[in-house]
Amino acid sequence: MALPVAHRRPGRFMERPFPFLGWSEPTAAEFGDLFERMNRFLGAVGTEPSAGAWSPLADLHETDDAYVVEAELPGIEREDIDVEISNRELCITGEYKDREREGVLRHSSRRTGHFEYRTLLPADLRAEGVTAVLSGGVLTVTVPKAQAAKPHHVEITQA
Repeated sequence: MALPVAHRRPGRFMERPFPFLGWSEPTAAEFGDLFERMNRFLGAVGTEPSAGAWSPLADLHETDDAYVVEAELPGIEREDIDVEISNRELCITGEYKDREREGVLRHSSRRTGHFEYRTLLPADLRAEGVTAVLSGGVLTVTVPKAQAAKPHHVEITQA
């Protein structure tokens, strides 16, 4: 995976102290501490993917009968994808395997390796009715709502 190049020059903005703002340490140290604390927080609430994993682009929408997740997984084989649901959490994991090439690879911007998508669904679900279909590089997971979660119209009668 190609990563952007970061040029760091000593004495630049992020490495200077700002005593008039109450920052005696360089600004980069403050931001480094903030990012470290945010990573610990996100790891604690379970939204951070496992180490080295990336998250595919996905949409979640609700119909009257179900929640539907559409995740973009182009070029990934059905056998390399795993869909699990427990309580209200839907987890889509898998691996995008790098293909064999001839010659020298000069540039690549495609993601490879393990991926993970997690979402909490808002209501009671019927886990036994979950379906997953991979078509045209889009994985569509349909999670039916439990009967109690569906809106129910109550008729008012005359007493």
